[in-house]
Parts: sequence; C-alpha cells; structure tokens
Amino acid sequence: MIENSSSKRQKLAEQSSGPAPAPAPATTVTFENPLLPLASYDDDDEDDPNGGNLNGENHEEDDEEEDEDPQAMGNHGRRSRAVEVRRDCPYLDTVNRQVLDFDFEKFCSVSLSNLNVYACLVCGKYYQGRSQKSHAYTHSLEAGHHVYINLRTEKVYCLPDGYEIVDPSLDDIRHVLNPRFTREQVVQLDKNKQWSRALDGSDYLPGMVGLNNIKETDFVNVTIQSLMRVTPLRNFFLIPENYQHSKSPLVHRFGELTRKIWHARNFKGQVSPHEFLQAVMKVSKKRFRIGAQSDPVEFMSWLLNTLHRDLKSSKKSSSIIHQCFQGELEVVRESHGRPIVEKKENGDASSNGNGVDTGFEGQNSFMESTIMPFLMLGLDLPPPPLFKDVMEKNIIPQVPLFNILKKFDGEAVTEVVRPRMARMRYRVTKLPEYLILHMRRFTKNNFFVEKNPTLVNFPVKNLELKDYIPLPAPKENERLRSKYDLIANIVHDGKPGEGLYRVFVQRKSEELWYEMQDLHVTETLPQMVALSEAYMQIYEQQQ
Repeated sequence: MIENSSSKRQKLAEQSSGPAPAPAPATTVTFENPLLPLASYDDDDEDDPNGGNLNGENHEEDDEEEDEDPQAMGNHGRRSRAVEVRRDCPYLDTVNRQVLDFDFEKFCSVSLSNLNVYACLVCGKYYQGRSQKSHAYTHSLEAGHHVYINLRTEKVYCLPDGYEIVDPSLDDIRHVLNPRFTREQVVQLDKNKQWSRALDGSDYLPGMVGLNNIKETDFVNVTIQSLMRVTPLRNFFLIPENYQHSKSPLVHRFGELTRKIWHARNFKGQVSPHEFLQAVMKVSKKRFRIGAQSDPVEFMSWLLNTLHRDLKSSKKSSSIIHQCFQGELEVVRESHGRPIVEKKENGDASSNGNGVDTGFEGQNSFMESTIMPFLMLGLDLPPPPLFKDVMEKNIIPQVPLFNILKKFDGEAVTEVVRPRMARMRYRVTKLPEYLILHMRRFTKNNFFVEKNPTLVNFPVKNLELKDYIPLPAPKENERLRSKYDLIANIVHDGKPGEGLYRVFVQRKSEELWYEMQDLHVTETLPQMVALSEAYMQIYEQQQ
C-alpha cells in the first residue's frame, strides 16, 4: 500500500508540473563517487569533504538520512518519514556469529566504498547503504539475508522492510565491533586470571591472543605484543576519550587494535591487525608494508616517534610515549679539526629534540658535550670468532648484559666513522620508566647482511643498573629507582634477511611467561627466555 500511494503521488506531481526532464546521471546512480573506480584504502577523514572524523562520521545526523534514495527525500534532502523501531524481528535466529569478522577494513564488497557500510549478520559480508538501489538492499532480496548492522552507528536494521531492530541479544555483536572498557575495568586488567571462551569452544586469555601474520608481518606482531605489556600505554589506548583530539589514522587504529587484543568477549581467540597495517602503510608511505619483511627495531622506533608526534597537542607538550620511554643521555664527542654541531645523534638513540651543546677546543681536537633524549638504547655485541673449532662448528660466544651496558658508563669510548671520525662517550643522565634495549645483531656492508649469533646473558628480574653504570643523584624527597624487570623479549631465528621473529612476554596477573609467534601462544619457563638470541627487550622500572 505504501508503494502504491507513493507512485500515485509521483504521477500526480508529474502531471501537474508537465513532462519530467531527463534525470541527471548523479541522481540516477546513487553511489557514483570518486571512491568507486578504485579500491581506496584511505581513511575516512581524508576522503570526507566535510572534514569528518576517522570513524567515517561525516554527518551529525543518523545514517538513515544519508543513504536514502534521492526520490524519497524532501525538498531539503532530508527524509520525510521516520524509521520504524521494532523488537520482534522474525529473522533474528538467522544471525550467524561464527562468520562475523570485524577486523578487516570497512569497505563495501561490491562498490569498494567506505561510506555508510553495513555488515550482513547472516553471511558476514559488507555492503553499502540500505535504500532501494543500494547493494545491501539488493543482497537482502537476492540472498534472503535480512539482518544488517551499520558499522559506524552500530544500529541494526531488517531489509528489505527497512525497520530498525532493538534487541538486547545483539549487544554482544556491538561489543565485538567496537570493544568498550570502563576505567574500573582497565584498572582491574592486570588482576584478572580468568580465561575467556571463543565461539568455537577454544579458550583464550584476554591480552594474550595471537595475531594473524598476513604476509611477512611478524615484525609488526612482535612489536605490538611487546607494547601491550606496557601498562600505562595500554591503559591510555583502551579509553578512546584520551586521544579523541587526534586526527591521526594511526593513533585510532592502534587504539582499536589494543581494545580488541584485551577484549574478553571476542568471538574468536585471535585478532587480525589488518586495519592497523593499512594505516601503517599509508602513514609510513609504504616504508613498512604487507609482504615485505622489515626490522622490528626500525618499526618500533618509527611507531613510537609517529605516535608521539600525532598525540601531542602542541610543539612543547609531552605524550604518553615520552612519559613511558623517554630518557636522557649525555653524549661527549671528541673529533679532530673543525667542530661540527648536529641536531641529531649518529643513531645510537632515537631522539626527538635538540640537545644542549657545549664545546671547547684542545690540541688539534674538539670536545662537544650534548644532552640528548632517547627512546631506545643500542648495545654493541662483541664480534663472533672467525674460525671453527675441532668439530668444524662455529663456537657461539656468550656475553653478560652488564659488559655491553658499560658503553653507557661515561668512560667507555665508541669509535664512529660517520659523519666524520670521532670518539664518543655516553652516560645516562635520566632513566625512563620503561627501558628499551636493542642488541645490534645485524651489520650491513656493500655486499650482504651479517648476523652476530652471540648470546646475551641477562636477568629476567631485578636488573640493577646502578651497579654497572653511574647514574645521577635523585632529587630531594625522591629515591633512585634503577632496578628493572623484563616484560618483553623479541628474538630473531634464522638467517639475516630471512628467518622469523617471536617474542616472550610476561602476564602480570600470574607472573607467567608466554612465547608468542603470530597465532601460536604457548606458556614457557622463565629459564627459556634467557636462552634465546635476544634482539630487542623492554624492561619495566620497579616502583
């Protein structure tokens, strides 16, 4: 009856206004827009001419006003009737939670548009719109699938009837689409010892879920799993209000991934970092991309610096990144000839600011002292032996962590060649709350990359730095906190340029260690952590 009355009104309007002009192409094809010819992987804020935010919220009105057929609109482009709301949908029993996967980008599977996308809750595919010419509407008629959720507003609709479904049984789907945490839940995370159960009956630990290796992306997975152990960083990203001021797609995708990893009501026991990787590819201009193996040390340095830049609200303001990881080094450079003043150190530490330079000239040499911030400390391994033993096998040497930490005692001299010959001395003047160390296992020359197999002997608990490197005296009413516990240890297995990365991480609630390699998560002994070829480590300062 509704369709007959509307067609009659349309005929009367045509008779009263004379012959109807030929419709313009822009109105006959509802979804023709610049996104359709190509599969655009850009984020919503840059594609949105109205300056919407990252979640595709380019209108303040509900989606029912943005995807209707133009013929059903009023004079001002608004819908002229409200959407019916019902609780008694007869198709709710067709919803199949087993096929739902919200880890991938929110693009229509037909038009490849990221505007106004719905997920079919029967087959799990994504379709655009819900008006009579939309792909979701067509799918509902062709496949007989009737229940759809808007991936932005989280509203559920029945197609082709068009009414909204309000039923509390759908809340678990909304929680998987957009995991939520209260501040009280965040505080209790490290005390939770309870396992969760996925839909397939498998058990998983929230925060200890495997990550899909999409194609040679294990370097991303080990970095993410390591950062998930940094409590202040994790707690910050679990509450989206903390970073809602940021327009960076990388910040919001990292926050979404953090919430999915720690969510206790997932439908499956693993997470795919697909959306996060697309944001990484875009922001890094494909320096890090799917299908190309990269170095987790380089990726960690780039990720922390980029997140800091995108989170700080002004040039001088700090961020959660610097609050967790930033320390300070005093760097003394002794070089011959003319003094050179540089803003950036020679790669020994990832730095974000200009140091304070003081220099004086001696006999044919120049001494230059700089205070330099760092996010990561690089440790030099002793060269491996060149010759094989009697059994025709290379002897794998071992070195205590304390020996290679002497590089930062202010007395040990490090020779550098670039940008010019110089003798460097380093001394730590401020310790961060979380200390990142990386062992320089890989050396590049003009022909190939070499890997140093030297094993580093390190303590898993109670690393006392003040016994090995001189530290500044604490301020009044403060005590020197120089004791650290290991929380993450990234390991490389195999040949340089090939091989795989895995990571050992600690679960705080039970103080157990887990080995994680992509989707594989297994409990392990603390002794096994210390027997591996450590490549990058994160230590937590004892309170």
